[in-house]
Amino acid sequence: MQKFIKSHKKSNKIIWESAPDIQKRLKLIISSLELSWIKPSKIFCMRSYNAKTRAYARIWGLSHIWQIVLKKDANYIIEVISEKYDNLSNFDKDKVLIHELNHIPKNFSGALAPHFRRGKRNFHKKLDVLVSMYLKKF
Repeated sequence: MQKFIKSHKKSNKIIWESAPDIQKRLKLIISSLELSWIKPSKIFCMRSYNAKTRAYARIWGLSHIWQIVLKKDANYIIEVISEKYDNLSNFDKDKVLIHELNHIPKNFSGALAPHFRRGKRNFHKKLDVLVSMYLKKF
């Protein structure tokens, strides 16, 4: 894989490829944390190369207006940034994926939950709970 990654660095364009390894890991995380509102069949995983971002991963939602126009249900894409994500330990990779899953609201509408909320729905408190649950399982 390292050889493959180096070949992507010759270009300045972002390159995306399907990431079945991430998909498999997500399914395991979703089932082990019992995130019943998340539909793994409606989440697609991609690995990107040459992305100019500080992020390790990103999540993309199919907004309601696109769902209407395309006559599709809500779907999400989780993109991992190869240059950053692939160098992490397995635990940190899973934490990144849990973080991205935490952006999916309980109604699985295609929308994204923001980082900053006040009150009961605090993103970071919920993330801490999920990571601690994860630690107990693994």
